[in-house]
Amino acid sequence: MAPSRGMRQLQQASHKLLASGGRRGGHRGITSLAQTISNPIQSYISESNDPYLNLSIEHYLLQKSPPDSTILFLYTNRPCVVIGRNQNPWLEVNLGILKAGSSTPAREDGQPVIGNVDLVRRRSGGGTVFHDEGNVNWSVICPPADFTRDKHAEMVVRALRKLGIDRARVNERHDIVLDQGNRSGRSDPQDTHRTPYTVDDGAGPRPLKVSGSAYKLTRNRALHHGTCLLRSPNLVTIPQYLHSPAKPYLKARGVESVSSPVANIGLSNQAFQKQVQEEFARMYSGVPAANGVDQSLLSTPEISKGYDELRTLDWTYSQTPQFTLSSHPELDEDPQVLVHGRSDTSPVPWFHPKIPVIFKVQHGAIVDVESSTMSAQNLEVLSTLKDQKIQELEKLTYELEREGDENSTMIRPVANWLEAMLPIVDVALSKD
Repeated sequence: MAPSRGMRQLQQASHKLLASGGRRGGHRGITSLAQTISNPIQSYISESNDPYLNLSIEHYLLQKSPPDSTILFLYTNRPCVVIGRNQNPWLEVNLGILKAGSSTPAREDGQPVIGNVDLVRRRSGGGTVFHDEGNVNWSVICPPADFTRDKHAEMVVRALRKLGIDRARVNERHDIVLDQGNRSGRSDPQDTHRTPYTVDDGAGPRPLKVSGSAYKLTRNRALHHGTCLLRSPNLVTIPQYLHSPAKPYLKARGVESVSSPVANIGLSNQAFQKQVQEEFARMYSGVPAANGVDQSLLSTPEISKGYDELRTLDWTYSQTPQFTLSSHPELDEDPQVLVHGRSDTSPVPWFHPKIPVIFKVQHGAIVDVESSTMSAQNLEVLSTLKDQKIQELEKLTYELEREGDENSTMIRPVANWLEAMLPIVDVALSKD
């Protein structure tokens, strides 16, 4: 497919921007927030790539800004996986890779996977996303009466189109996508939900997602934030982080992510930030230049408190909605499999094919252990896990293995399997 005229213009403009360098988005310098938090229109760019800090600043702006104010906040995070407020990290994320960090084996094409990657649970809903230095997060906080799920995604699309991305539009899921069809004619340039490349019958190539978003509504405020893939160097690697090996064995409440094919847009972060700022200014009557924010805001008590909370294991894991972990998920669908002897496989080679175990987990703690065929003695040993947090699992499974050495060869494989299915990624406790 030949590049469109708009794409060629984008590439030329992008090269010029890269050559010119410049500060992130051209903001006016670092602010304390106290000087600007009462303004009716506000714009900020973060100088920090700490996801915990950026989300804490965002939350502070949501809570402390005047109810009738409107705010734009742009930030870029270091590599991290960000899950929604009501999501299950063991279902959404390959925590084993995150835990292994830079010691993880090379990926299929021979390139090493990313090193240290943070796991972050945000305060808004929505699905799981991967952030790195190749994408910019945009956030708009406004009065609830002014909020729609499309309004500020449309703002971002207008900014992209002014940078030559004429395939960009907002789809029916409120995501921003790039249409991949052949140019079929003219379209209204003001229509942010259709491009000349939009395919109506679904027969053409699937659009590629470049920006997903989430929102949070309070009585007085609305937050809409999303990430925009620009030049992520990890696009090929990202799927490894977002496919959990435990998924076949989990049944969970909460929000499950919807997978979509993704792509980089090809813009620099600076070009994107500048154009989004300009589009925001057009919408809200000439907002002044953006103010910079950085780690000095950790001196603000509310931001520091939110920062510390996001970095706790309790916030990351104990907020998980109820779920069950089943060693033989096929039995959940058809219990007769066990009766008729058709279940001759198990999730790990040393697991007995006819002794299923089910763990029920609520708020990140094991609340029940069930097995219809395990001996009462072994089930009693496993029941010592009840009311224990999964973040303590490594210590607990060590105790289980000791019990297994004394009582039964069934306990050790269960302990090993639990650790494999429900790993815990430590959250750093220091403010770097």
